[in-house]
Amino acid sequence: MRWDDLRVSSNVEDRRGMGGGFPGGGGGLGVGAMVVLGLLGWAFGIDPRLIIGGAEMVQGYRQQNAPVQQGRVGAPTDDIGTFVAKILGETEDVWTVVLPQQAGKDYERPRLVLFSGATQSACGSAQSATGPFYCPLDKRIYLDTTFFDDMKRRFGGGGDFAYAYVIAHEVGHHLQNVLGILPRVQQAQRRAASQGEANALSVRVELMADCLAGVWAQKMNERRANITEQDVRQAVATASAIGDDRLQAGRGRVVPDSFTHGSSDQRVRWFMTGLKGGKVQECNAFRAERL
Repeated sequence: MRWDDLRVSSNVEDRRGMGGGFPGGGGGLGVGAMVVLGLLGWAFGIDPRLIIGGAEMVQGYRQQNAPVQQGRVGAPTDDIGTFVAKILGETEDVWTVVLPQQAGKDYERPRLVLFSGATQSACGSAQSATGPFYCPLDKRIYLDTTFFDDMKRRFGGGGDFAYAYVIAHEVGHHLQNVLGILPRVQQAQRRAASQGEANALSVRVELMADCLAGVWAQKMNERRANITEQDVRQAVATASAIGDDRLQAGRGRVVPDSFTHGSSDQRVRWFMTGLKGGKVQECNAFRAERL
């Protein structure tokens, strides 16, 4: 993926090296408080009923009064920070045009928080082990870039476009929030008759975000012709590697009712749906009878 000519976003807050995530403190997450949907929950042995990497959804969680850190706001100057800021800038440029055209909504630009180890969000304590996530309460994306190293080491999903896909996926959750989808899903999860039913809603949220990441990639490539077939293969390999079935199989047992992100096949299919079609309306996983 060629990204040198992408615009650098200034909507980046750098908290790397600051620490202070208050793990276990007042902003912590628990059963009935928040279901955090992330990419590596199962891989790190975290019970998804307690905390799932991704923090895309809030379930009955009230904002805490714990202090929130303030990092340096603006474009980072290091290589990985610049890469993240350029991918974020391209999501801003694409969705500022595409969202009004295709969904009739103005795009609100989220802030992306870079952190290392742990930090505090309006949704509670953010830690590296939970992976990247979006907090709808403060409309921020939280990312410890060591997650990219985990992608290479644990899942063989490295490559710039694969990393860009991860960021675009989190931006997809912000789009869902802008469109009013996340609050409706939150209400539906509260009414769910079982954990399995609530998990099924989470899967649809995640697959839609995968599809929206594909739409972004298609629109970026239309503008810049900067994605190769090899890039797409890397992103597909990443989507496949972080499917719930693949992650659970690595732990010895696959339990479909506990899926929160979707199977490998589902994640690949929905990403490719967005990449091939480039249409937001085709990403409505809540209307799809067959996932």
